[in-house]
Amino acid sequence: MHHEIRNRICLLDYAPGTRLSEEALAAEFGTSRTPLRRVLVRLEGEGLVQSVHGVGTFVTDVEIEELAQTYRLRLELAELTGKLDPVAPDAALWEHFRDLADRSHALVADPDPRRFAQLNVDFFLALLCLTANEPLREVCERLYFQTTRIWLKSVFASTIDLIDEVDVFCREVDDILRALRIGDLHAAALIQRAHISMSFERMRKGPDKS
Repeated sequence: MHHEIRNRICLLDYAPGTRLSEEALAAEFGTSRTPLRRVLVRLEGEGLVQSVHGVGTFVTDVEIEELAQTYRLRLELAELTGKLDPVAPDAALWEHFRDLADRSHALVADPDPRRFAQLNVDFFLALLCLTANEPLREVCERLYFQTTRIWLKSVFASTIDLIDEVDVFCREVDDILRALRIGDLHAAALIQRAHISMSFERMRKGPDKS
């Protein structure tokens, strides 16, 4: 339930400002309000929703300048994933990476913002499997989901070009997989770090400032 609601928020299925109905969500997931409220409390702790006493729970908004420090921290943590308890991909993870690469190449021919946003999420979660350091994984995941909506908002606001973003992402996937094939997990982490940095700068500057 937590993952599904979080995913909907990050894909803007629940836009900023949306009021989340406890009654509707409890009915949808076939649960009582008690476990649902625990999920909402967790999402509030992650900065994705805000509870207003006597009014309800609302999806928060995100702005890139407000999360600049979070992005800078993500840069440093990305490199650490290649240093702290790195784990080479097993056969199942390799198959998953190949599927993600196929999906990224397919999007080059047919860009779609929501499918691309979902692919970004899936690729990030796959990369987290390359470290066995649980505290690092937890922090990286939390910060990623705080910032990931900014990209999709930028696409819908036409402040970044979807076609260019898909092309850059496809190259990132290919570069990371090449590094993993030769067993260089640190290089793969550095590639990810570089792409986070470049993505942040593209969104921050927008088309008129580049």
